[in-house]
Amino acid sequence: MNNMNQMMKQVKKMQEQMLKTQEELGNKTVEGTAGGGVVTVTVTGQKKVVNVVIKPEAVDPDDVEMLQDLVLTAINDALTKAEELAGKEMSRFTGGMNIPGLF
Repeated sequence: MNNMNQMMKQVKKMQEQMLKTQEELGNKTVEGTAGGGVVTVTVTGQKKVVNVVIKPEAVDPDDVEMLQDLVLTAINDALTKAEELAGKEMSRFTGGMNIPGLF
């Protein structure tokens, strides 16, 4: 019974550490870019877009579709990097296993 209590304490401690790490991911940011840096998107480790920068040279009134594509590309690049960041941070708890829904 003592072993079970000890194990439950360890599980609870690990859960607390995981929650803390997930909260910390909200304070970490990554950037995704497109068009050689004319569009930059900043995303938190919790996959929230917090900033979009579009340089003037990216704006061509005759080619709005290009700008839309650049923004989408930059967002997807940033989200991929945020996913990698979260995976790296959480792998401390999962031993490298990908557990669906964990992050």
